[in-house]
Amino acid sequence: MLIVSCPCCGITAEETEFHAHGEAHITRHTVGSTDDQMETYLFMRKNPKGVHFERWRHQNGCGKWFHMARCTMTLEVFGTYSAQTYGPPEELLAEIDAKRPGWRDNA
Repeated sequence: MLIVSCPCCGITAEETEFHAHGEAHITRHTVGSTDDQMETYLFMRKNPKGVHFERWRHQNGCGKWFHMARCTMTLEVFGTYSAQTYGPPEELLAEIDAKRPGWRDNA
């Protein structure tokens, strides 16, 4: 079971209070997109063995969206951060680098 901290309201709870919604930091194509762009958006997702960045929602709490960095093999949660970002915070990336040297080579 994952223990997750919501960066929006500060609540720390079991994962059952939250809901995962797939990969974070993907480009969402809309009107005027090519067929290839829409195919990529709809069907092409990373499925890494190791560090992964995901979108989550505090379903049974504040209802806000956030991103989480976690390991898909060990279920270790490295941290959570606001969904209003284009990429993970540098502090979080440095923390992951310290715990898992070389993880970016597989990303």
